Formats: sequence, structure tokens, C-alpha cells
Amino acid sequence: MKTCPYSKLPITSKPNWKSIPAEAGYVKHLDLIGDNILHAYIQADHPVTLTTLSNDLVKTVLSESGVPASPLYLIWDMHNINDVSYDYKQGINDLIFHWGLQFSVVVFYNIDPSCKIIIETFAAMVPDTMTVLLRENYEEAICTIMDFKSGRAPASIPEQELDEETSMKNEFLAAIARISWLDMLNQKVFLPPADSRYYPYFKAVDLMQEDLKAREVLHEKELQKLKADNEQKLTQKIILLNAQVELNRKELQRFEQERTALKARVAAQEMELTRISTAIGEKTSTLQLICDQLTVLDIDPQFKQRLLDQCYTMLDTELKQKRLKTELTAGDSEFLSKLQKKHPNLNQRELRVSLMVKLNYDTREIARSIGISTRGMESIRYRMHRKLGLDKHKSIKTYLSELATGL
Repeated sequence: MKTCPYSKLPITSKPNWKSIPAEAGYVKHLDLIGDNILHAYIQADHPVTLTTLSNDLVKTVLSESGVPASPLYLIWDMHNINDVSYDYKQGINDLIFHWGLQFSVVVFYNIDPSCKIIIETFAAMVPDTMTVLLRENYEEAICTIMDFKSGRAPASIPEQELDEETSMKNEFLAAIARISWLDMLNQKVFLPPADSRYYPYFKAVDLMQEDLKAREVLHEKELQKLKADNEQKLTQKIILLNAQVELNRKELQRFEQERTALKARVAAQEMELTRISTAIGEKTSTLQLICDQLTVLDIDPQFKQRLLDQCYTMLDTELKQKRLKTELTAGDSEFLSKLQKKHPNLNQRELRVSLMVKLNYDTREIARSIGISTRGMESIRYRMHRKLGLDKHKSIKTYLSELATGL
């Protein structure tokens, strides 16, 4: 174990008694000298800014070493430290005024000139129970602590022993610290007599504090206005959202009604298809029976053949009609839906004709299926050609085939 060369006290150091602030570029170490002296220093190869106070590191060292909460002493090596961030200052406030740790004496040494005023400001703001001192090097720092521990140094320097300039400087720095570090804007600023040469400086601080208080009031008003505006916008958004929810509810209700109506319609059409299929089956059976009876009749062969041809034609028509009505595929249904959406001007008969054209039925078969003459079927195809918006060189069959395949 290492020993301090000046105090002869043992130095305790552990690998985990350090912290590495994110992207800060340095490592902070905390050692224990004797049983209640903490030694803080950083490891860096360039000047750095202290960013975040490692309060958790202090807790770890105190917990693992069994150091009593009071009294505590701290020496701080400021080598390679040229600035202290605002967050770090707030961490110091938390350590001193919130944790309740009793640091009897804090000594800073190796202080860069750029940081000296920050350390002096800290010294001016600490409670009366704490003494903060500045020293040149480690030897002076540890010897100062040992003097306080042995009772050879006073706990504090009596106010009356300070010269006027030093006293005013400390008071000035304390006022600045209360405003900047502690945000104590309602604390009255000490004002020396009006004829004092220090009066303008303290009066400027007093006026700055009043300006900051006014700015804080203005900032609070702005925050309240922003809050009110945001609450109003939120209320409007909630109203719009509720209106949209109600509209969606009504749309859903309407869709449910339509779905119920469509289900009823589908059920009715299924019943109708069943009836038609039954009727077609009965007609087909009757026509087949007639054909069978004609074949055994002893009549003129030519006349018999003509009757048989007519019966077979009627039988073939009925079978095709049955297939068209009862055996539509999902693709056929999708085709009809697409055609109806794209050409809502087509009537039901024209939709049926379109499906039969798409299924490769010829004009005569389609005419016989819908109960019209071939000439009448030609008229329907002519009107459909115009309704579909086709030029004279494009056939209905070509257009319907392209529509069915999605071209």
C-alpha cells in the first residue's frame, strides 16, 4: 500500500474508484488518505472542462471504505482543468446542500488561473461549517488538512481580520454564486454605503438580480401561454378525433347494414338459383324423355330427325344455361365486379352478355340464352361497343379479355 510522503498516512486506491464521463476526454479518480481524507484528481493529457460531478463515485468510496460521514476532508488536484461546466456546479450544490455530507475542509491546489475565480466563488458560497482554501501544490494542501485535523489551524478566519478589499470581494462573489449557482433570486443583495467605492459593483449585481427575476416572471407567463395554447390545441384535436370516431362509427354501422342486406340478397339469389337449377333439371329431363320417345316413333324419318335436332338444340341450350347460372367461378364474379365499377352504365342484360362473350359463347348461343333473335343480339353488341368507349378497330371480346387479365 502506498503512503503519503508528507502525512505518512496510508493511501487506499481501488480500480473501481474512478469515473469516465461520456465524451469528456478524462478519467476522474478518488483515493482515500488515512481514514477520512478524500483526494480527487483527473487523468488527462490535455486541458479539460469538468462536465459532471461524480456523486455516485463519492458514495462508492464512502461505502466501500467505511469512512464516517463526519468529519470529512477533501483535497482537489486541479491540474489540467481549465473550466467547470454549469452542470458540474449544480452537482456541487447537490453534494453540499442536499446530501448533507460534512466536508470540514476542502483544499484546491494546482489551480489554473482560468479556474481561480470559479474556486473563489465556490469558497464564498459554502456554509459556515465548511472551510475552502486554495494552495499551490499537493504538499501545501495535505499539510493544511493535517493542521486542521490536529487543531493547529482555525476553523475559519474571523471576518474582522479580513481587509476591506478581501471582505468585499468575498461578499461580491457570494452574491454572484447565490444568483448563478443557487438561483436564489429573492435573496437580498448586500449593498455597502452609497459613498463606498464598491457600491456600484454591488448595485449592478442587485439590478441584475431584479432583471433576472423580471425575466423569470416573463418566462413563466410565456410558459403559461404556451401551456394554454397547447391545451386549446389538444382540446380541438380531441374534438376532431371524437367527431372522426363518431363518423367512423356511423360508417361502420352503415357498412354493417349493407353487409346484412347483401347477405339477405345473396341468400335470396341462392334460393332463386336453386329454383332455376331445379326447373332446368326438370326441363332437361323432360326434353331427354321426349328425345327418347321420338327415336322409337314410326314416323317420316326426315320429320323425325328434324324434331330430334330441335330437341337436342333445346337440350344443349338448357345445359349451357344451367352452367352459366350455377357454375360461375370466383374469377367470373371478380370480372363482373370490375366491369360494373368501370362501366356503371351497363345494364344487367349487357353485363350478362359481357360474361358470355368473355366465356367464348358465340352470338347465336348468347341470343338464344337471353331469348332474342340474332339480329337483336347484333344491336345489343353495337350499343355495348359505344358504352364501353371502344374505337371501331377494337372488338368487345378483346377488350373484355384484357380487362379480365388486368392488362
